[in-house]
Amino acid sequence: MLKSKNIIFPHLPDELENLKRISLNLWWSWNPRARELFKSMDPYLWDDVDENPIALINSLNENDLNDLINNKEFMKEYHLVSAIFEDYLNTSKIYTKENTLPVAYFCAEFGLHHSLPIYSGGLGFLAGDILKEASDMNLPFVGVGFMYAHGYVKQVIGSDGWQKAENQTINKDIAPIERVLDENGNHLIIQVPFIDPPVYVAVWKVNVGKVELYLLDTDIDQNSPWDRGISSHLYTPDMQERLRQEIVLGIGGYAVLERLGIKYSILHLNEGHPAFALFERIRYFIKKGMSKDEAIKKVKETSVFTTHTPLAAATDVYSFESISNYFNDYLKELKMSKDEFFSFGINPDNPNGFNMTILAMNLANNINAVSKKHQNTTQNIWKNFLEKNNKKIDFVTNGVHIPTWINNDLYYKYNELMGDWLEIQDSEKCFEIIGDIEDEFLWEMHQRYKEKMIDYINEKAREKWIKGCDPLILIAEGVLLNSDILTITFARRMTSYKRPDLIFKDLDRLYSIIHNPKMPIQLIFAGKAHPADTPGKQIIQRIFKICEDPGSKGRIAFVENYNEEIAKHLIRGSDIWLNNPQIPLEASGTSGMKASINATLHLSTLDGWWVEGYNGKNGFVIGDKESNDEKDAESIYENLEKIAKMYYERDDVEYPKKFVKMKKEALKSITPKFSARRMMKDYLNKFYLPISKKLRSENG
Repeated sequence: MLKSKNIIFPHLPDELENLKRISLNLWWSWNPRARELFKSMDPYLWDDVDENPIALINSLNENDLNDLINNKEFMKEYHLVSAIFEDYLNTSKIYTKENTLPVAYFCAEFGLHHSLPIYSGGLGFLAGDILKEASDMNLPFVGVGFMYAHGYVKQVIGSDGWQKAENQTINKDIAPIERVLDENGNHLIIQVPFIDPPVYVAVWKVNVGKVELYLLDTDIDQNSPWDRGISSHLYTPDMQERLRQEIVLGIGGYAVLERLGIKYSILHLNEGHPAFALFERIRYFIKKGMSKDEAIKKVKETSVFTTHTPLAAATDVYSFESISNYFNDYLKELKMSKDEFFSFGINPDNPNGFNMTILAMNLANNINAVSKKHQNTTQNIWKNFLEKNNKKIDFVTNGVHIPTWINNDLYYKYNELMGDWLEIQDSEKCFEIIGDIEDEFLWEMHQRYKEKMIDYINEKAREKWIKGCDPLILIAEGVLLNSDILTITFARRMTSYKRPDLIFKDLDRLYSIIHNPKMPIQLIFAGKAHPADTPGKQIIQRIFKICEDPGSKGRIAFVENYNEEIAKHLIRGSDIWLNNPQIPLEASGTSGMKASINATLHLSTLDGWWVEGYNGKNGFVIGDKESNDEKDAESIYENLEKIAKMYYERDDVEYPKKFVKMKKEALKSITPKFSARRMMKDYLNKFYLPISKKLRSENG
């Protein structure tokens, strides 16, 4: 294994040396004591550097560091956190009867922390949560992705409500990354095999607890300007550029692991973007002496493909000519004709291009959707392909990494009630004890996070005001929000099928509900549209214009540049999490899970995970089993009236008893069932362990 080089830190005294190691491992981001340790070093600076410990340490001078060393309370906590960190890294407990063989996990994006913005949304956060949970469960995992020089879209909303996209350049000097070094101590650079003209990638490493994530970076001098841009942005709308991205990710990513000497037995592809890794794996097995047919069979048996796509039209499809331009020489290594190569990517329902999802399903026998309902959807989408190839699609419903997304108050309350509760976080029976939580604790806790959320929104507005901003924009972005008012939040990717503006179907009706003087309601919206999604931008503009409208009376707000940091404030501080996708286009969704584990109630159509999650007592349902805009909008209004009545009903106490009871039911029923721990056990039992068992038996 080659070495890696840390980011340059200022000289730290020996007494504080462990701060380097902890800050360069994202374990700190899901350990509350580690987060609090960094915050205690300088609370105001911690906020100013957006909770980035590397930036924090780099901002401290010698006097600051000496003050920390002389602070007995800080040093006691520092030594304790250091010991917890070391114990975590050295723990080897496994959570099944046997361990899986090593898994390589490929994905186009990873959402780990806002200090490393190489994600666009739910797919990336799922991938990040999977790596974190793999670390917590001591699973032999390695991740492969891209180092995007400009991240995703930095959203700026103009006075006209139109989304503008600004580059969000990653500052590699303060991001939680390390350069992987070659044998001569230089930054490791490899050539992507068999691509002409040559493309080179530099390799970076991210420490995700005990799991290593390797990121490919084409923004280096060895590449032409055209090639340097391959890893510039996520999901470029230029299909030729996207094809080059996917070649580099799949084939280059496989080559990186081979160069690093990282051995693995199972290849897991999260969506079709890295599917070319399957061809590279075939080439590897042929190189090791297998016949082509043996290599294909081996790859099929040992590869897992997770599809998130609810529409065939949403898959990446490339012209055969484009594919030929890059793979002519590569075919010789695979011992395939062009027609045979193309056959792996041809959709029988639409044979006019090379389909990356079809490629992945052809070369992986282990295929899963991301919810039970999504399983039915994908089986219908690919019915002809599945029947022709005698394949089935299983399902593993998504889950969320509980330590990352849960608030500190609940984290410590569960410690108080259950002891080391993270060890049993997926036990539904153990979570029955949530009934013992005092109503007053839950209500007061939620009010504190609601106040924090609104303070955060106001602070963002204050920063814009200092730089010079139209006051009307500040009103639209939430300066008039009130923590005493029932708060409904819609925060996710802004695209047509999610129907972000459905609630405005009858604006007069909505205004009559939210402006009820006895039961007022306020609405918060947040989310980005893809740069090429004009309808999505138009929806944002419509919402923003309504936020500016005096008729909304400051009760409707749009929070700019939605990211992981903002998401945490919204899922913890909102009263209701609104989700109204057009059925059946929500494959799973995870934001509602994150809200529910923080006692924010879910109001959703019966799509994705909510079909499995809703039990009649833990949230609310919009509409019926089929979508209809008119009926669903009416259902939203009826739900708002019902929820408002429940929320403002105080009886003889200072909190709404029925509302708090429903919050408890949400915590109890959703937290264990939709945890990443449960999800990873499903992947183990359905895929990793059966593959491992078969491989072990074949190898004697």
